[in-house]
Amino acid sequence: MSQLFSSGVLPGWLRSLDIYFERRVLVIFLLGFSSGLPLALTVGTLALWMAEAGVSKSSIALFALAGTPYTFKFLWSPLVDRMPIPFLTRWLGQRRGWGLLTQLALMGSILMLGTSDPSGAPLQTAMWALAVAFWSATQDIVIDAYRVECLEERQFGAGAAMIVLGYRLGMVASGAGALYLATFWGWKTTYAVMALLMSVGMVTLLANQEPRHPTTAPDASIAGDGPLARTWGWLQGAVVAPFAEFMGRRGWLLTLLFILMYKFGDALAGVMSTPFYVELGFSKIEIANVTKLFGLVAVLVGSVLGGILTARLGIMRALLLSGLLQMFSNLMFVLLAWSGHSTGMLIVTIAVENVTGGMGTAAFVAYISRLCNVAYTATQYALLSSFMAFGRTLLASSGGWLAEQMSWAAFFLVTTLAAIPGLLLWMLMVKWFPERP
Repeated sequence: MSQLFSSGVLPGWLRSLDIYFERRVLVIFLLGFSSGLPLALTVGTLALWMAEAGVSKSSIALFALAGTPYTFKFLWSPLVDRMPIPFLTRWLGQRRGWGLLTQLALMGSILMLGTSDPSGAPLQTAMWALAVAFWSATQDIVIDAYRVECLEERQFGAGAAMIVLGYRLGMVASGAGALYLATFWGWKTTYAVMALLMSVGMVTLLANQEPRHPTTAPDASIAGDGPLARTWGWLQGAVVAPFAEFMGRRGWLLTLLFILMYKFGDALAGVMSTPFYVELGFSKIEIANVTKLFGLVAVLVGSVLGGILTARLGIMRALLLSGLLQMFSNLMFVLLAWSGHSTGMLIVTIAVENVTGGMGTAAFVAYISRLCNVAYTATQYALLSSFMAFGRTLLASSGGWLAEQMSWAAFFLVTTLAAIPGLLLWMLMVKWFPERP
């Protein structure tokens, strides 16, 4: 297959698919599956189990707090970057050692969550759900660092697409797949099977090499021999140095603003899309079939296209083209608002929106990956991705108020305009800080 794509038989754009068959990129796909698997087990799947067990709605809603570790994972990312694990680090290296530890912990936590009783002992269920979320967030830190360090820059776009593809398939396995299993074999068996599926990531790490990673950070000098001096030196190298290194770069503040604003228009539209569908009269089944199932396929197609675009044009030009497509895709919601309850128009809207969104995400993840210094990969990537998610959530929270002040068509026109600041910031970065050849 790889030889066919790399030969001259197919056009250049199709030959670009060859990058997806490279070993390192396929490894990222498998690790993406391991990364996406635990999420639904503490959110949607667990909520359904609790509802069946007769747990109150208010209690189920409180379980959303189990996802807190995903938001604050940057707080312990310096430990993943710098702290060795006895035996595992010497045997496997820093990344694979931490990866195997988190996956073993996830396997045990998922098994224990499956043996808990949501109605009889909800506190125990909550503790194990929090443990799954903590180790899952820690695994994300490891996998993001592993991906950045093991891929070449030309593979960043494909790696971003494959991490999204694997992550989504992992969520499908622990979402729809878990529901099928629970229907026939019950929840305990279902969670046991999900725990066993964590072996996909474990085998992947064991079968591949440790990426090149500096054993000491350049700013981790230690002044003095006492325990306090050594502790302070370690904190400087693990916690202070990653932030100082990033803030010492030209244009770092402009870079953060760009990360904050690049997908703002997309996020602003997305936060109100479901209420919009409901108000237009679409049923739950229509919304599920079109926006979830068909939408998933569209996102995956967009992610692959975004990876190809990044490989062919480079990261910055891929960001611009994807950003423009993302911006104009919001106009599809305006057309849907004018069309009313039209399933055909909803399908077209979701196709355009999710394909362009997937392209933008692939290019954006590749961009953030390139920003990371390999001496502090885990810390800097966790910080930048948390900043991106937190910023988008905070800014997009104004979407409800905006939608109440105007018609749906006007609202989605505003979301289209909201994408412009991100593109203007792109222009400033390219003008003031041009890329070196």
